[in-house]
Amino acid sequence: MVRISATLPMALRADSLEAGIERATAIGVDGFEFFRWEEHDAGTVGELCDEHGVEVAATLSAGGGSNIDDFDGPAMTRPESVETVVADVERSLDAAAALGARSLIVTTGPEQPNLDRDAQRASVAEVLDRVAPAAESAGVTVVVEPLNVAVDHPGYFLTDSEEAFEIVESVGSDRVRVLYDVYHQQITEGNIIETVRERVGLIGHFHVADVPGRHEPGTGELNYPNVLAAIAETGYDGYVGCEFFPAGDPDEAVRSVVDMAP
Repeated sequence: MVRISATLPMALRADSLEAGIERATAIGVDGFEFFRWEEHDAGTVGELCDEHGVEVAATLSAGGGSNIDDFDGPAMTRPESVETVVADVERSLDAAAALGARSLIVTTGPEQPNLDRDAQRASVAEVLDRVAPAAESAGVTVVVEPLNVAVDHPGYFLTDSEEAFEIVESVGSDRVRVLYDVYHQQITEGNIIETVRERVGLIGHFHVADVPGRHEPGTGELNYPNVLAAIAETGYDGYVGCEFFPAGDPDEAVRSVVDMAP
């Protein structure tokens, strides 16, 4: 059975994390994820998880972000930033472990116009390789995310899922995996189900949204019952995260994914 998480506050907007968790639990999700761990007390989050019977599926590493404007400073693609990024990821791994989070999301940052792509890829791989021991010690999986540049994130470095899989393979740690976002990869390359079947062993977390619009599954061109069934058939035991902008009622949008999951 596929486990569903809800991203707060993107999919479920609420006045507080507690209110968001209460709503997510009522909908029937197994976990939740949020972007800025620095804004929340780990002890309080843990108490909320215990109270509502859910867990933190994922959070975002410090210094991370998905918009190019977020990367005017250190980024994984800048060799001179490696030390800073490694430190950010390692302290985020400590925080993720304290939160009981399964995954820590990392983003590569922008493509560097004055640097060879191979050098940028090597810099990304170096960061992931260096944080792998900390991830293994923390029991948290670092998941690096390819994003689309055609619609949402122009200038971002890592777009192709196969390149992401190759980088992760080069690291060789069970605690370094790919965040496979079906929305982004449908825009970038398609071939979703076959990729999932062939590469699921290198995927640590999924995100879902439909194309176009980045709304909930069922609003666009993707056959999400088939996609979710394909994920389940692989034996994948992680989370599928609702990371979308609801087209209608947010609770109903997330509930529709819970109901759709095999």
